[in-house]
Amino acid sequence: MDLWRIEREQWNNGAETICGVDEAGAGPLAGPVYAAAVILPRELEIPGLNDSKKLTEKKREALFDVILEQAEAYSIARVEAAEIDEIDILNARMKAMQLAIDGLSIQPDLALIDGNRDHGSRCAITAPHMTVIGGDGKSASIAAASILAKVARDRYVSGELDALYPQYKFAKHKGYGTKLHYEMLDQFGPSPAHRVSFLKKWEQRAK
Repeated sequence: MDLWRIEREQWNNGAETICGVDEAGAGPLAGPVYAAAVILPRELEIPGLNDSKKLTEKKREALFDVILEQAEAYSIARVEAAEIDEIDILNARMKAMQLAIDGLSIQPDLALIDGNRDHGSRCAITAPHMTVIGGDGKSASIAAASILAKVARDRYVSGELDALYPQYKFAKHKGYGTKLHYEMLDQFGPSPAHRVSFLKKWEQRAK
């Protein structure tokens, strides 16, 4: 797979500076949703670069540092659990991605957005952009963003959230709805880090 094909087409269309954007953590029951935006040097070869979901945790961690060192610009943003409950996960994802684009030290001519959505009912990607379905496996820029978002979120949940609420064992499940996580919810109920709107399945089980 040529991970620079999409960028190359857009450079030829006149977009000088392109960033890739992706988010991580849309599905978990707890913790923020994260997004990252990355501008890589043109045609940069990063061995092993791929969709973060296809990589081992160890490989993602190694690539995270390589991307930070070699990117021309990067930005990582997040939207907290309470706001996810307030505006819903689609709006929270859009907000996090736009915040990541806004945080770049170089403003891009075009943002490549992973997926097929660029707006919810309240939040939208307002930067010049195009959506790319399966972009984290097709675009070097989006693949890099997917790794930054995933690793940053995992580090936060298994580090800071785990330390704040050790009884939930966040380091083991990263906030996802695993058997262990449901058992901890049964024992302790929700924490301030939980997304109340995501707990309907647990609430039905708990009745």
